[in-house]
Amino acid sequence: MANLQIDKLLETVVRERVSDLHITSGQPPVVRMSGHMVRLETKSLEAEDTVALMKSITPERNQQELQEMGGTDFGFAFGDKARFRVAVFKQRGHVGMVLRRIPNEFLTFEQLGLPPVIRDLIMRPRGLFLVTGPTGSGKTTSLASMINYLNDTIDHHIITLEDPIEYYHKHKKCTINQREIGVDVPDFPEALRRALRMDPDVILVGEMRDLATISAAITAAETGHVVFGTLHTTGAQGTVDRIIDVFPTNQQEQIRTQLSVAIIGILSQALLPKKPKGLVAAYELLVVTPAIANLIREAKTYRINSSIQTGKKFGMQLLDDALFNLWKNGLCEEDSVVFKSNNPGELKARIMRAKKGLFDEEDEEEDEEGEEK
Repeated sequence: MANLQIDKLLETVVRERVSDLHITSGQPPVVRMSGHMVRLETKSLEAEDTVALMKSITPERNQQELQEMGGTDFGFAFGDKARFRVAVFKQRGHVGMVLRRIPNEFLTFEQLGLPPVIRDLIMRPRGLFLVTGPTGSGKTTSLASMINYLNDTIDHHIITLEDPIEYYHKHKKCTINQREIGVDVPDFPEALRRALRMDPDVILVGEMRDLATISAAITAAETGHVVFGTLHTTGAQGTVDRIIDVFPTNQQEQIRTQLSVAIIGILSQALLPKKPKGLVAAYELLVVTPAIANLIREAKTYRINSSIQTGKKFGMQLLDDALFNLWKNGLCEEDSVVFKSNNPGELKARIMRAKKGLFDEEDEEEDEEGEEK
């Protein structure tokens, strides 16, 4: 009975293209649609229903981890329709689950609205490219799109280290080996150490959350590999600071120098509800020029934001400028863009001015450029 039930629920998720399915006792299943939590019109789930649903899809190994640790994560394929990343947990002694849908088709840079200059950055022979933003901001999707672009374009060996594996990649021009932390290899630092002996051109590090991983990723980038990494930081400036702060004070100067040489770019993103429905991403992009490498080396990261603003010709953009444009072009509500902003006060004031017809100078320039095209 349960298997049939979970299949029906997953069919709904795939058909309606919702992002998440929430299962917990005391209410019907809930889906997240265009950012909103919506209850399905079915019966309220009892504790035994949630256990049955959990058992119908959770591998033995994970059921054991749920008992021992109170929670577990795994990825699973729903036929060839979609893949899901599943978090199972206990709450009030009962079982709860959240299933995140991972689409099985890759989106192009255009569909995602990614800054086009990223194509050039990821084709470099070496360096660290970071994708940052809060959970659920689409980092995995952007990275999958970049890996897929390389796979279509160049004959590389790509190793991904993921926890859990989300998008599945087929070998096209590239050979792609995907290693799952906890299944294929115990942890990130170990996986990275091993990866360097596997003749890689590109290494994707699913999460750079500790000193050992960050340090190994920087070293890998310096020694002639392209390394993609993700962090849960917001904004390019904050990301650089965060990486350096992970290290003990007596190593920070050396790390600044290493990072300034290794890093090629930082993409920071936010996902917003789009009018009338759907989602749209806003991006901040830092392209590391020699001038910006200097700022990192000399601990002048507080100047990064103004350098991004003046670096438009290199394809750079600030998150708040991207957000402002989403509002100006009628794609998003004012509240949503202000909510996701790095400087909400400033952005709100700028929108107020724009409503009165007082666009900032740079907004005017953009308008004129737009007209000339």
